[in-house]
Amino acid sequence: RSGVAELVERCCRHARRFADALGRGDGVELLNEVVLNQVLVRFTDPAGDHDGRTQEVIRRIQDDGTLWLGSTNWHGMTAMRISVSNWSTSEEDVDRSVAAILRAARSVR
Repeated sequence: RSGVAELVERCCRHARRFADALGRGDGVELLNEVVLNQVLVRFTDPAGDHDGRTQEVIRRIQDDGTLWLGSTNWHGMTAMRISVSNWSTSEEDVDRSVAAILRAARSVR
């Protein structure tokens, strides 16, 4: 039991690390309060096509291969969903993933 509890707590910490880092990104909007292992963000577009920009950022991240994540619809908005659930995910993995996400976001303007 203690091993499972530690796994869940670690995944939740990693999710908060994602949210904290991405929340500081330019044009990144954190959509949820991170209380478990799920993070929802979208990428704002100066022209107002937030859904389109978010979808393109997700496509580029998937093409990059650093991490895999998908899209979801949340309160009528397209969002990127980060779900941290692997026992082997480390802080370094989170940091490398955040860097890849922000790189993809900067490449979509």
